[in-house]
Amino acid sequence: MISSFIKSIPFLVFLAVAMGGDPEITADFVVPANYSGNSVVDGNFFTFTGLRNVVNSNYLRTFTVNKVSPANFPALEGQGVSYAFLQFPAGSINPPHSHPRSAELLLLLKGWLNVGFIDTNNKLYEKTLKAGDMFVFPKGLVHYQSNDDPKETSTAISAFGSVDAGTVSVPLNVFTSGIDDYILARAFKTDVATIQKLKEGLAPRA
Repeated sequence: MISSFIKSIPFLVFLAVAMGGDPEITADFVVPANYSGNSVVDGNFFTFTGLRNVVNSNYLRTFTVNKVSPANFPALEGQGVSYAFLQFPAGSINPPHSHPRSAELLLLLKGWLNVGFIDTNNKLYEKTLKAGDMFVFPKGLVHYQSNDDPKETSTAISAFGSVDAGTVSVPLNVFTSGIDDYILARAFKTDVATIQKLKEGLAPRA
C-alpha cells in the first residue's frame, strides 16, 4: 500500500502544478454570456482603450494602480494573462503585498524605483531599477516598490500570468481585517496603543 502511494506521488505533484494556474479553455477564446458589445465579435472585442486617459493624466498624490482584467476587458477571460499600470508620485510607495495566483513581471517606463521581495527563508532580494529595467516578483512572495525620489514621478507596467492574480496587502490584511488588538500587540511585541495608532493610520479617509 505504501509503495502504491509512493508511485502516485509524481502524478499528485503533476496534478498540483496543473491546478496551480488558470483553468484551460477548449476554444480559441471566450465570449462572456453577458458581453454587451456588438453582436458580432470583431477586433473591438480584443482591444482595450481604458488606459488612454490614465496614460495622459496628471499624477495623483498617492500611488495608483489601474488593473486590466476580465472585469473591464472581457477578452482576457481564459487567456491566463492580465496587466496593471502603476503610477508613483514622488516619494510614494506600493506597500508590501503578494499575489497568490501569479508571478509579476514589472517593466519600469519612467523614473526609478527601489524594489524587493522576501523569500520563504526570510531573505530580502532588492534592486534599484532605472527606466527600461525589468524585475520579476515570484508568485506568492511578499514584495514592494518604492519611488524614493523627492521630486520626480515614476511609471511602470506589470504583467501577470493569471487573469486574477489576487492582491494580499500586508498592512491592510494585518491591521484592518479585524484581528484582535491584543493578539497583534503580542505578535509584534508592542502595546495595544501602538497597534491602535497603526490601525488609525490605515483607516480609509471619509
